[in-house]
Amino acid sequence: MRESTISIATSEIATLEIGEAKSAHTTVVFLHGWLDNAASFSTILPQLFSKDENLHLCAVDLSGHGLSSHKGEGYYYPFHDYIDDLHQLLTVLSPNRLVLVGHSLGALIASCYSAAFPENVAGLVQIEGFGPLAESADKSLERLRNGVLSRQRLRRKPVRNLNSIEEVSQRRAQLNHLDAELIKPVVERGMIHRNGDWYWRHDSRLQSDSLYRMSFDHALQVIQRIECPQTVILGDEGYRYLKHSQRKLNRLCEVVTIKGGHHCHLQDPSSVTDLIFGVLNKI
Repeated sequence: MRESTISIATSEIATLEIGEAKSAHTTVVFLHGWLDNAASFSTILPQLFSKDENLHLCAVDLSGHGLSSHKGEGYYYPFHDYIDDLHQLLTVLSPNRLVLVGHSLGALIASCYSAAFPENVAGLVQIEGFGPLAESADKSLERLRNGVLSRQRLRRKPVRNLNSIEEVSQRRAQLNHLDAELIKPVVERGMIHRNGDWYWRHDSRLQSDSLYRMSFDHALQVIQRIECPQTVILGDEGYRYLKHSQRKLNRLCEVVTIKGGHHCHLQDPSSVTDLIFGVLNKI
């Protein structure tokens, strides 16, 4: 597994990669969840490569996350711009057949890209996510107001130093209902040591609330325009709204539930690897 950096118009995108695009028949791009990073897939990448060494596997640090650069002053990472970032990245990353694997936020990005550019995506795996987030139109002004106020709070919030990676790993583990060792690689990649203290690398502006969310009709259009084979992977203790939607999801695509919570790909990487490989076999 090697570190790489790819330049796009507004960012330097850091990646973890295995395999070579020039000799591979398929490139699999992995997109992590909010405030995570490419290390979220550091166990799955080698397991998947061991099943087929003619693959090119690339886990991405989204802009503002992990080792990727932050956006410019005053930028607050609107969701749609991740689609643009991904398209820029893919145009220089590989000419191969493409499979997208996304967790949570990464699943939302991957699904929207697959719908907008169906000719580019041969397969899709969504982990604890399905299509774009949506809400009723009557919440739009409340969301706009709360989003602006959240930016105000962030501007006043001081930068917080942290004592150790171990302490932060324990906190993230409690928050995500995980064993600390499972989340530790994500924490290590997401932190920087400076003047004797530890700090998060991610851009603090990522923590502002969104100003806008799609309506249910908009989201449905996205979901219905995905043409490639796809699998949705849910944790049996994951997000409740996804579990409640499972009957609806079953009519649209293959849905598989495995043991674990929202980060089930960290808790059961072997099952997730097998399911990704199953999508690769379908195409």
